[in-house]
Amino acid sequence: MTHMEKTTEMNGHVDSPSCTIYGLDEVNRQLEEKPTPWQRAVGFFKRNMLVILTVSGVLIGVGIGMAVRKLNLSATQITYFAFPGEILLRMLKMIILPLVVCSLISGAASLDTRSLGKLGGIAIGYFLITTLIASAIAIALGFIINPGEGAGALNSNSLGLQDTVPVNKEPVDSFLDLIRNLFPSNLVVAAFRTSATDYRTAIKNLPTGNLSYEKIPVSTEIEGMNILGLILFAVILGIALRKLGREGEELIRFFNSFNEATMLLVSWIMWYIPVGIMFLVASKIVEIEDVVLLVTSLGKYIIASIIGHFIHGMIVLPLIYFVFTRKNPFSFLLGLITPFATAFATCSSSATLPSMIKCIEENNGIDKRISRFILPIGATVNMDGAAIFQCLAAVFIAQINGVALNAGQIFTILVTATAASVGAAGVPAGGVLTIAIILEAIGLPTKDLSLILAVDWIVDRTTTVVNVEGDALGAGILHHINQKEMKKVQQKSSHLNAEAIPNCKSEAETSPLVEYKDLACTPTSVTDPESKESIL
Repeated sequence: MTHMEKTTEMNGHVDSPSCTIYGLDEVNRQLEEKPTPWQRAVGFFKRNMLVILTVSGVLIGVGIGMAVRKLNLSATQITYFAFPGEILLRMLKMIILPLVVCSLISGAASLDTRSLGKLGGIAIGYFLITTLIASAIAIALGFIINPGEGAGALNSNSLGLQDTVPVNKEPVDSFLDLIRNLFPSNLVVAAFRTSATDYRTAIKNLPTGNLSYEKIPVSTEIEGMNILGLILFAVILGIALRKLGREGEELIRFFNSFNEATMLLVSWIMWYIPVGIMFLVASKIVEIEDVVLLVTSLGKYIIASIIGHFIHGMIVLPLIYFVFTRKNPFSFLLGLITPFATAFATCSSSATLPSMIKCIEENNGIDKRISRFILPIGATVNMDGAAIFQCLAAVFIAQINGVALNAGQIFTILVTATAASVGAAGVPAGGVLTIAIILEAIGLPTKDLSLILAVDWIVDRTTTVVNVEGDALGAGILHHINQKEMKKVQQKSSHLNAEAIPNCKSEAETSPLVEYKDLACTPTSVTDPESKESIL
């Protein structure tokens, strides 16, 4: 009987008509479900609808801007025309504060102190090295292309520019402002004001009867979010909550929930990005008075900046990513088209941060603990594109004034640009303020900064794209290193499990990463709250 059952089971596909019919039905059903080319096209559009709409918004914005230029709109009409783009910028800036604070607190609280230190060390090393490389590329291009050659006769009046340049600030005061902003005196005020040095002149009567004038630095506050101070406070608060153990768990859950709610708001805002980008690009094209004169006069400087951004963004950064991960960097970047389009349109790393966090987690699978910890810091500290822009501007202004830069001045530009980019505001035209610091450091006049401001609206777009690309690839590298370390820890844990059971109590004190399977020893294996999520 058993033999007959086995025979029937083995030959069921021949002897049983029901099985034959079921097999044919299954095949027919699979053939019917095979998508047609039209269905594949519709599915592709649905999956990439936001990316397609964003890129289309940029292209349509260029077309609308070129068409509306012919209408010669007044300044008031241009303001009304740019209103939808202004709404996008306001929404993105609105979400920055809760996003940065909550993501950093939850990210720092989810990592143990040792992992946090190692993660931060690797990130800072990556930021410094890539910024130094970017600065070196910019200086090399400045001497190869000579963007200031033939532009010595330019002045602000010939281009119809205003002679409004930033107040000359001493380099030491700029770095002191950076340190002051790391330690805000009031967290509420830090949400909308930042520390900046101003100067007052003191007049003294000398014994000889002459007057002595002394410029005294005075710490003041100006409009703008103190993002550096908020970042430092959020990271330290996250570490403190982690150290509290169970007492801090409720507050950590609160910030995690707040963070998820913020990301949901970001996903809603992103659907307005195509419309806002279209009007931002169109209004900027309408605002420029004489594009042809501007490009022909400062064309070499514009081309040199764009070439520098292309070399760093398409060769250097992808190469660094490939060396560390052995993965295709361009497939990684392909999932970030929407943040790149947002960066191109808004010229703001901070405004791009919400869409960057969402896309890098959903499209590229980056660990939330890494993306929400590194990207807010990178948006403030890592400014590769700005370093290229600033170094080229310094070389350009030196060439305009007929100054031959020596080795000491070149080294000063490298160091100052790398350090100044840390404090550069992640807002439109934020890098122009740091160029004044570089010019002061090498003894060049700042009167020609208005020429840089004239083309800033062009160069700042590729600058911001390279800035956010460096942040994204840095997060990808850290995610890869983290995954490798986690695999090593898991292999080590599985290898030690068999040896650890006989002497679990002594091992529990020395190897907190090991999870023992002896039920009697379970309480001792989970006493350390930091051993639950050991990263790196």
